Amino acid sequence: MKTDLSMPRALSALLPAALLSLLLAACGTNRPAPREVPPPPVSSVAQANQQLAAVARERAGIEARFAERERVCYDKFFVNNCLDEAKERRRSALVAQRAIEVQAERFKRQAAVDERDRKLAEADKKYREEEARLAAQPPAPVRTVQDLPPPRQPTVPQRVAERDARVKEAQARETAEAPQRAGNVREYERRKAESEERQREVARKKAERAAKAAKKAEEDAARAAKAANPAPAQ
Repeated sequence: MKTDLSMPRALSALLPAALLSLLLAACGTNRPAPREVPPPPVSSVAQANQQLAAVARERAGIEARFAERERVCYDKFFVNNCLDEAKERRRSALVAQRAIEVQAERFKRQAAVDERDRKLAEADKKYREEEARLAAQPPAPVRTVQDLPPPRQPTVPQRVAERDARVKEAQARETAEAPQRAGNVREYERRKAESEERQREVARKKAERAAKAAKKAEEDAARAAKAANPAPAQ
């Protein structure tokens, strides 16, 4: 009976390649994940704002590094292992940035609440101090208001005198304005006469132009008739 040694030889040829694949797979999957670091403490609103700005920049950097890692992974033999590692690193980095963001926003909210409580406490303190000051002051004396006497009605002689004064004032104003009114009348008459003279001049010129136009029309008609009927030759 003959012993078939072809199968053991084939298996022995495949063993090195299989072992190499297992070793490479173990190297690609057993890398330790990044250790999560607690966020740095926050002691002021300005520091919280700085951390939030840094988180925004770091997130952009994380996404850029992940995109670059993805491109590199597609050139490797174990693509999925490389991609899983890149995703895990991205997740861990984003979780760390989220922790920083949450802590900074919490600090800012608490700072806003503390500031509001401080202002309310100050306002309440001022209100109580004002109440105590007003309570310590003596009451103001009550002022008595005396009724004013009714106005006195003018007597008959007084009313007559006031009327005469108004009449005299009107007469004086009439006398003072008389020259101005007379001047206005003369100016009106002068302008009226000038206007009538201009109208007569315009009418005269218009009549002259009409007469000239009629004469010219007659002359043109005579010339046209003469041209149409020339005199017979002798």
